[in-house]
Amino acid sequence: MITKHSGPQPADFADVRATNLAVVLRHLRLNAPCSRADIAAGTGLNKATVSSLVTDLIERRLVREVGMTENRIGRPATMLVLDGSPYAAIGLEVNADYLTAVALDLAGERLLSWRRSFTGTTSSPGQAIASLAALAKRAVGKMAREQRRVLGLTVGVPGLVDPDGVVSLAPNIGWEGVDLRKSLLSALNDPAYPLLVDNDANLAVMAEQRFGGHGVANLVALTGGAGIGAGIVADNRLLRGARGFAGEFGHLPLVADGPACACGRRGCLEALAGLGAIIKQALPDAEGTEFGPHVDEIHRLAKAADQRVLQALSVTGQHLGHAISLVANLLNPSVVTLGGYFTVLAPWLIPDASRELVARSVAADAGGTRIVASALDVSAAAAGGASRVLDAIDEGVLPTP
Repeated sequence: MITKHSGPQPADFADVRATNLAVVLRHLRLNAPCSRADIAAGTGLNKATVSSLVTDLIERRLVREVGMTENRIGRPATMLVLDGSPYAAIGLEVNADYLTAVALDLAGERLLSWRRSFTGTTSSPGQAIASLAALAKRAVGKMAREQRRVLGLTVGVPGLVDPDGVVSLAPNIGWEGVDLRKSLLSALNDPAYPLLVDNDANLAVMAEQRFGGHGVANLVALTGGAGIGAGIVADNRLLRGARGFAGEFGHLPLVADGPACACGRRGCLEALAGLGAIIKQALPDAEGTEFGPHVDEIHRLAKAADQRVLQALSVTGQHLGHAISLVANLLNPSVVTLGGYFTVLAPWLIPDASRELVARSVAADAGGTRIVASALDVSAAAAGGASRVLDAIDEGVLPTP
């Protein structure tokens, strides 16, 4: 979980109560079920303060009591868990060949997970926005029928996204200078909930940090699609850069005068190891713009030891390892995850990528950096969008009762 703190800490600055409510919520997220006394001991807050905070959180329906426990010395204690049953957080993702929607409750459990085909490479921005708005309305409507209040919606896009939600450049879906946030607010009739737009890799690494089970403070999540983005967490903080454009991993130049890239340059990692390049090498006769069926076929042929496919995956792994070594030398992450469509191909990509990483890293054993397959599915960025809303709650932006 990406927060401003390494763990629950009592506050000593403005709006102490709101901050300490968030402290209790974070402690419960990590340790529930636990008692009021457990929270006091774990956070350093006194018992009377904890009791008052818990009462407030129960009234907001963010926390609930789940009964007594007798497995302790002294009197039985009333145990607490996260509730949040009246609430939902929604994340959407637009990609070259699909749209996804994920809704989470306060505890991070999925309330819905949808995926639909989408011709992002041939749709205009206006058509894409209409499709996104329709998907958002459908998800919000489902939550309303379940009597859940939407706390926020975040949209992930594979490109450069500025802090105002303008997509400066997303070459793989043909966008440039698209004010996505403003357009979606208009299409959704200025909804009451916050609406944010972010880079898909940033959202994917938020999902990896919260749900991936890595347990590390330094993590890089790679998206595997038409493009290859990198979400970077350094010392438990998301690395965005000066204008929010950090993580354009796919546009690292690896080969001088290499193949043309969608960004207009040549020799980028994306042009060498993106899905389009893999499919071109492994399935030279493939037709159609949807990646999923081609990836399934590559996976089938790899399992059957098809030499053309194995060679294509080996070369792709080498290119990925080369690029990851640059990140390892610069940032020294503990873990680099292969996500998106790379996940299903990871058994054949990781061996060559890992060898190249070690060979090109300055530090022995690549400084401890490991390449692993993501445990999340292709909806990771959408899940990260929803979890960004949950992160705001963990930081003290609590819904009113």
